[in-house]
Amino acid sequence: MQKTLPRLLVATLLVGLCVSFISRPAAKGWVTIFDGKTLNGWKVTEESPETFSVQDGAIVVAGPRAHLFYEGPVNDHNFKNFEWKAKVKTMPGSNSGMFIHTAYQPSGWPSKGYEIQVNQTHTDWRKTGSVYGLQDVKEVFVKDEEWYTEHIIVQGKKVIIKINDKIINDYTEPDSISTGKSTKKLSSGTVALQGHDPKSKVFYKDIQIKVLPD
Repeated sequence: MQKTLPRLLVATLLVGLCVSFISRPAAKGWVTIFDGKTLNGWKVTEESPETFSVQDGAIVVAGPRAHLFYEGPVNDHNFKNFEWKAKVKTMPGSNSGMFIHTAYQPSGWPSKGYEIQVNQTHTDWRKTGSVYGLQDVKEVFVKDEEWYTEHIIVQGKKVIIKINDKIINDYTEPDSISTGKSTKKLSSGTVALQGHDPKSKVFYKDIQIKVLPD
């Protein structure tokens, strides 16, 4: 009995340490919104739904124009201040995007929210990390056919984009936009992935979101 008690104490301590270690990522607030196997929690547009598929733990975007909107349970898929990141891989000549503060629509280019560009070598001069059409990036920071992390931080009127932990764009929305009638402004909404054209092929995996205080 005397030998058993110390062993039980050691086992209890080890379990406690393991639980503490495992719970650290959750304490940081990050939540995975893609299970790596299905598109559960996501809703694809009515036009060209075949553009999106799941292969080898990644969302594959390849086909005609289409968009995939998150409609899962996290924060009732409505985000105001938040962080969103994913591991991304583009194939040569490909174009895609990560939308913020948007809303589902069955067809067309999303009319609500901002697109954060995904593009290394497509003919569009607006490259990865651009707040599309508002504060664009011309420099290319990563290569096609290599995984990189695209990290978007939305806080108030600011949008910060990081590529592999490096800030490459820091946009502040002017009052003239935020007080206007346009839906292309910061407000709140869900996130979405873009299928741009039949010649583009882009992969997304390890998709996570973190809700920030208002």
